[in-house]
Amino acid sequence: MRHTISVTVENKFGVLARVSGLFSSRGYNIDSLTVGETHDPSVSRMTIVVRGDDRVLDQVIKQLDKLVDVIEVRDYPIGSYVGRELMMVKIACENGRRTEILEIANIFRAKTIDIGHTSMILQITGDEEKIAAFLELMMPFGILEVARTGKVAMLRELNGMLEK
Repeated sequence: MRHTISVTVENKFGVLARVSGLFSSRGYNIDSLTVGETHDPSVSRMTIVVRGDDRVLDQVIKQLDKLVDVIEVRDYPIGSYVGRELMMVKIACENGRRTEILEIANIFRAKTIDIGHTSMILQITGDEEKIAAFLELMMPFGILEVARTGKVAMLRELNGMLEK
């Protein structure tokens, strides 16, 4: 089972290395990891997607909580959060197929961010399923390169109150 974990940390040198080292030293693979500064420049937020059963999840959370620079660790149960990814994809495009690519991109609300003579770069945001579906439709045109951010997530507001 895939788990989405939010980790708030002090924005200090080496924190990312310690967090990722915790996973590798225990033999856990990280499916996705995104890190960015929050509205407070002294605090960063990591969104980590990891596979494992509840035992693995409990162990990961307990180990993360023990790290000195970790402020808070939260497991985001499915349905309690909104998650998005960003992907840029470079597509081979012959002049005759450009319109077809742009029509599909429009349906998915993807943005064209660069066009050249033989390729174009598109940007798309959405959940993993939307990005996977878009990527599958782009395959016949010839995918030259893909860059993905990994998931970022925020808890939803439930019943008029923020979940704690």
